[in-house]
Amino acid sequence: MNIHEYQAKEIFQRFGIPVHEGKVVSTPEEAKRAAEQVFKDGFSLVVKAQVHAGARGKGGGVKLVKSPEEAAKAATGLLGKRLITPQTGPEGKPTDKVLIERTSKIVSEFYSSIVLDRGAALPCLIASQAGGIEIEEVAAKEPEKILKQHFSPDQKLDDHTFQETANKLTSDAKQAEAFSKIFAAMAKIFIELDASLVEINPLALMDSGKIIAIDAKINFDVNALYRQPEIAKLHDPSQEDERENEAKKFDLSYVGLNGNIGCIVNGAGLAMATMDIIKYAGGEPANFLDVGGGASKEKVAAAFKIVLTDPDVKAILVNIFGGIMRCDVVAEGILAAVKELKASGQFSARKIPIVVRLEGTNVEKGKDILEKSDLELISAASFEEAAKKAVEAAS
Repeated sequence: MNIHEYQAKEIFQRFGIPVHEGKVVSTPEEAKRAAEQVFKDGFSLVVKAQVHAGARGKGGGVKLVKSPEEAAKAATGLLGKRLITPQTGPEGKPTDKVLIERTSKIVSEFYSSIVLDRGAALPCLIASQAGGIEIEEVAAKEPEKILKQHFSPDQKLDDHTFQETANKLTSDAKQAEAFSKIFAAMAKIFIELDASLVEINPLALMDSGKIIAIDAKINFDVNALYRQPEIAKLHDPSQEDERENEAKKFDLSYVGLNGNIGCIVNGAGLAMATMDIIKYAGGEPANFLDVGGGASKEKVAAAFKIVLTDPDVKAILVNIFGGIMRCDVVAEGILAAVKELKASGQFSARKIPIVVRLEGTNVEKGKDILEKSDLELISAASFEEAAKKAVEAAS
């Protein structure tokens, strides 16, 4: 689960990580008042769109201004709009809030994050002297500039835990001490709050000599949210695909993509293989959708309706291997979904072809249910045939 920058900075402050003074607002009027409260002679203001995406500066979502009036104008230009960045896709993300912060001159930028190194089965601090928006390029072209330090979640995390890494970032003892304290606080956030990522980019040395977290990003392990009820309250569904939100209500695993072939599959591995074979056949999958190994008729119907809400879908491939999941249940789910959608006019208006490949438990019973229905379905015997027919149907 992702959270906004302003929410992450509130957590940073609780754990002792320095951030600039700022206020989050949702209207231009609030922006003007907040800017007047934050503004101080000798400082500038920065207005930052609050969306779940990086590279906001490249999308025009970060505005440096010099007065409360300019801050209000910048906020007006962002609020209520969809911000498009290299990480959002062409549809962008809605900007319902902006963060207005006091800022000053940055002397140098650093990078720091805590992530899980699955190969080492340990959390890892990643730090670099080359911070900023091009950190991915630095990692690819100059990997020697990336420092890594593993640590155990069971060890005591204090101000000296990351002193060695901090000393490699700077020869200034005072700055190194500040880095070490910040790294330890990040590690505590990672462990205590069940985070999957804690990132500061940039972590900056200001002209005042202070080390400040200019940006803040924290992602959380959704499987641990039952242990973190206060964190779960920070969830902002407006930043997610509406179809993904709907899928969660039915415990479906759904990820929207940019293709035109909708996929309804049981099992994550089979779902990924289905997307691969669609690509191999020359098509583009519109989604990843796993209805689960023991899905009910209602879940299959919900999956069908979610796929059909994508206006780009031109064909649907139902690929089911019946193990725990019986093929007759899938067939009944398809009929129920199409019946409901026909009644609402959604299905009949679009005339989307459906390719069905069933195999496994009760497969003959499932095929019989579909053949006796009044649906015009395209049947396929093999995996490859199903993908080929779906690509042909979509075009």
